[in-house]
Amino acid sequence: MRAPQRIRNFCMAVDHNPQERIVRMPCRPPVCMQPYLIAILLLCCSNIFMTIAWYGHLKSFAHAPWLVAALVSWGIALFEYLIQVPANRIGHQVMNVGQLKILQEVITLTIFLPFSIFYLKEKPNSDYLWAGLCILGAVFFIFRKKLFAS
Repeated sequence: MRAPQRIRNFCMAVDHNPQERIVRMPCRPPVCMQPYLIAILLLCCSNIFMTIAWYGHLKSFAHAPWLVAALVSWGIALFEYLIQVPANRIGHQVMNVGQLKILQEVITLTIFLPFSIFYLKEKPNSDYLWAGLCILGAVFFIFRKKLFAS
């Protein structure tokens, strides 16, 4: 699989010697530049915006007309999409769509739970735990070939 252009550029920059010749040697990008981690970090950021757009109006705009809440939510969701689209494109380089979707759901619940507890003041119950375990089961089944690949 070919590395994304940004990673190839990084490799060429570190392989560049003082005589201005490019040494073509295998280059492994630093861990922070791996597509998995980049996708996860971007999806976490986009989910913060998504959660605020979808549920923030329940507290912040509770007494505003629904149209105002919808327009504000759409404005916030724009930022979510500006982060989420590149995240999915980067993630799709190393994951299939099913894996990307399950990863998205795990991140969504990871962001949503603290938001609902601390911002919306909801009290969690055991159903959150059981739902989380079901999602972990989905993660296992969708990624098991990669987990147990030799």
